[in-house]
Amino acid sequence: MKKVIVLGSINMDMVMETDRLPKVGETLLGETIDYYVGGKGANQAVAASRVGAEVSLIGKIGDDTFGSKVYKHLENEHIDVSAVISEKNIFTGVASIFKLKEDNAIVVLPGANMLLTNIDSELNERIIAKDVLLTQLEIPVDTVKRGLQLAKNKGAITILNPAPYNDQVIDMLPFVDIITPNETEFEGLLGHRIPNADQFEQEMLTWSKVNDTQLIVTRGGEGISYTTKNEVVTVPAEKVTIVDTTGAGDTFNGILAACLAKGMPISEAITFSGKGATLSITKLGAQTGMPTSAEIEAF
Repeated sequence: MKKVIVLGSINMDMVMETDRLPKVGETLLGETIDYYVGGKGANQAVAASRVGAEVSLIGKIGDDTFGSKVYKHLENEHIDVSAVISEKNIFTGVASIFKLKEDNAIVVLPGANMLLTNIDSELNERIIAKDVLLTQLEIPVDTVKRGLQLAKNKGAITILNPAPYNDQVIDMLPFVDIITPNETEFEGLLGHRIPNADQFEQEMLTWSKVNDTQLIVTRGGEGISYTTKNEVVTVPAEKVTIVDTTGAGDTFNGILAACLAKGMPISEAITFSGKGATLSITKLGAQTGMPTSAEIEAF
C-alpha cells in the first residue's frame, strides 16, 4: 500500500448551533458551542487514517493553546505530523461554524495556515511514485500549485479538492489527476452557472475531456457524479438522518485518497468513499463522525 500525503490547513473549529443566521446588525442567542480539530487538511488526513492509510500531513499551526491541542490530537489519530510546524507569534487557524438544521455556514480565519510556504524539502522527503497527494485551497494558492507540480513530477497520483474555490485552479490543472468540486465549485470551474439539471452531466463530460482531468462532483443529497471515458456515472446518496453535514466533503476526499493508495479501482473507491461521507453526517462534528473501514463495510 502506498502513502497518502495531505498538504493543507489545520484549524480549531468552533461549532455554534443556531436556528438561523443573523441578519446584518442583528444579534442572535445561540444554543450550544463545541470545539473540534478541523481544517480541510487535518480533516482529510484523519479520514484517510481512519480507514487504514499511512498518512503524512504537511501544515502549520500557531504557538498557542489551540496549536498544542491540535498537534496531540493528530498524533493520536496515527498521522505522521513530523512536517506540522509550529510558528511563533501567530494564531492557529480558526473556523467559526454556524450549524443550522439542514446545513451549515462557515467563516475561516487562516492564521498560521497562510505561512505554509517553501514545502519542497518536506514533500520531496515524503513522496514517491504511486503515492497519493491530496490538497485543498485553505493554504496559499502558490503552495498548492507547487505541491501538485512536485508530486506530479515524482509520479504520484494528485487529487485537488478546489475548496474554497479560487479562479487560479485553472492554472493548476496540468498537475491534477483528479479534481473533486461540489456543485458550486464546479460552476466556478466552468465560469458560468448551469441553467438546468438536464445540462449538468453534459457540462461535466465536456469539461473533463477538454481539461483531461478526472472529474468527481459531490452533489449532497443527489449523490456523487463522476466522469468516465464516454459518460457520467452518478452514485445515489443513501438516505440517513442528518445530524451535521460539516466535514462530509472532507470525509469523502480523505477516504478516496486512501482507497486509491490501496490500489482500489476509481469506481469502487468513489462508491466506498460516498458511503463513508454519508455515515459522517449522522454524527456531530467534522472528525468525530468520520468512520472506519469496518463501519463503512457494515453500512
